[in-house]
Amino acid sequence: MGHDDPAIEALQQDGVQYPPPPALAAGAVVSDPATWERAAADPIAWWEEQARHLQWDAPWTRALDDDTPPFYRWFTGGQLNVAANCLDRHLAERADRVAFHWEGEPGDRQDITYGQLHARVSRFANALRDMGVERGGRVAIYMGMVPELPIAMLACARIGAAHTVVFGGFSAEALRDRMVDFGATVLVTQDEGWRAGKRVQLKANADAALDGAPGVHHAVVCRRTGGDVAWTEGRDRWFHEVEEAAHPDCPAEPMDAEQMLYALYTSGTTGKPKGIVHTSGGYLTGVAATHRMVFDLHDDDIYWCAADIGWVTGHSYIVYGPLANGATSVMYEGAPGFPEPDRLWEIASRHRVSILYMAPTAIRMFMKWGDEYPARHDLSSIRVLGSVGEPINPEAWEWYRQHIGGGTAPVVDTWWQTETGSIMISPLPGLSTLKPGSASGPLPGISARVVGEDGQEVPRGQGGYLVMDRPWPSMLRTILGDDQRFVDTYWSRFPGMYLAGDGCRVDADGDFWLLGRIDDVMNVSGHRLSTIEVESALVDHPSVAEAAVVGRKDPITGEAIAAFVILRDGVHGDEGLIATLRDHVATQIGPIAKPASIVLTPDLPKTRSGKIMRRLLRDVSEHRQLGDVTTLANEEVVAEIAREAASGQHQDD
Repeated sequence: MGHDDPAIEALQQDGVQYPPPPALAAGAVVSDPATWERAAADPIAWWEEQARHLQWDAPWTRALDDDTPPFYRWFTGGQLNVAANCLDRHLAERADRVAFHWEGEPGDRQDITYGQLHARVSRFANALRDMGVERGGRVAIYMGMVPELPIAMLACARIGAAHTVVFGGFSAEALRDRMVDFGATVLVTQDEGWRAGKRVQLKANADAALDGAPGVHHAVVCRRTGGDVAWTEGRDRWFHEVEEAAHPDCPAEPMDAEQMLYALYTSGTTGKPKGIVHTSGGYLTGVAATHRMVFDLHDDDIYWCAADIGWVTGHSYIVYGPLANGATSVMYEGAPGFPEPDRLWEIASRHRVSILYMAPTAIRMFMKWGDEYPARHDLSSIRVLGSVGEPINPEAWEWYRQHIGGGTAPVVDTWWQTETGSIMISPLPGLSTLKPGSASGPLPGISARVVGEDGQEVPRGQGGYLVMDRPWPSMLRTILGDDQRFVDTYWSRFPGMYLAGDGCRVDADGDFWLLGRIDDVMNVSGHRLSTIEVESALVDHPSVAEAAVVGRKDPITGEAIAAFVILRDGVHGDEGLIATLRDHVATQIGPIAKPASIVLTPDLPKTRSGKIMRRLLRDVSEHRQLGDVTTLANEEVVAEIAREAASGQHQDD
């Protein structure tokens, strides 16, 4: 990997630096510059210190079991309950404190206190038990951003069952595959959801998925819109009815620290999504500690992570981290620009949000809509801003700080992954001098390096592979049902080091600049999507013989999906077929995977061994001068594809 690799883009904006605001620094949660040194001197003791912020039912006997790397175990012998740490331990002093200010897209609102959340979680946990779910059971959840989603997650944790949350924008096929792989026996869903004023057919998709998932015996349906839905007697039950009928008392069961809390599926470079396994003690330690430190969380803060719980950001920084810390959060159901482009700013102003965390994709979208929309609202309560999901470009960083943070709020640009469980690289707002576009450096207790092809650390200023050379508590434990794939994917390239799959550069000051993916996983609006999955969906259509997919730069979504398709003999290609193919992908995977453009081509650029040269397709997609074509078996096809793309034999919106 070199500096001219098209997947790597240097984001540093030289010469612009922002020290911590003095008032924030004076009272920051982390204010001692020696914190990093202390954590580096004894990282295990550092993480034990963080773990003691939680409530343990039994102490651990060994903080880190590293006898069989890379299958690390944390806090072995220790027992705790995740739901009890998120709810029960707060009741004595915070039962009446709001856990979630929930905002429905149509305008309905609900404030849910810790006491109310505890009561509902306890009942639903018993309802799951009534359906045969016990310790070690598995529950799938396919919902929009409604309060019943975190209730279902916490209910699973309360009784020691594992959950997998499937993003509500995924298709029936994607839901089916994840339920089957996970081994779920219960599905929790809802009748319909709201998105940009339209009804999302969650129950209909769930019904289609359940046709191919015979191991799921119960479907619990939250009534959200009240729309008519099909009903299967004996299988389908209303959420509110099973909750109301359940016994109100459900003591939280102590669980082993290594008990699986959840599996979350993320795309890989092969067609099959990976079920990333997170356990209880280490994961909760990581998310609670990083939520507290990175966002400088104080008792009077109103915190808003404007993500979706269907992704790991929502798991860690909407549900488990904030609730473990007893925080008050905002949770919003719908589209950020509905019914007007200032919807988020109106909500933030009304609730006096002080900490706001969102994706660069959203920030760029707000920039496109115009400065006048945030200017309509009083956002002076915001004191810390966060960015998540992909590297943030300096222009968006500056806009965010100026127009949302009043020109003073620090922007903590966080790097982490589904696999890492919690934030790994980020500024600390009370200590770090910020550079727009840089994620600063590894957090205390985290050891990250940038290495070259030989696994040796690269000189400062050069790009390389981002790796972690020391285990951390919230790390993934394996890929569900596939230990070998876990080893091969993350630990085989550089022995003893976790390969993150991202490029990175460390500048002269030691600050990290994330440079994007180094593999064929696209980052579309903060969602990691496999090129292979999209290609497989295209080839599934009877008109398609072969397909190649790449991500091309997009000013709003970060990357947009560009597809190149070879049709079967005798099939006539036109704009109508292209529209059909795009819709086919949306049906197979979900709307977020719909290609932004499709080019029909007689061939694809391939090496003599048959490998598709996606680098050249990215060049075509981004209208760049073509790179080296000497290794191609059919170099003339590149010019042909470029002509097809320029002639309009594609669809792009």
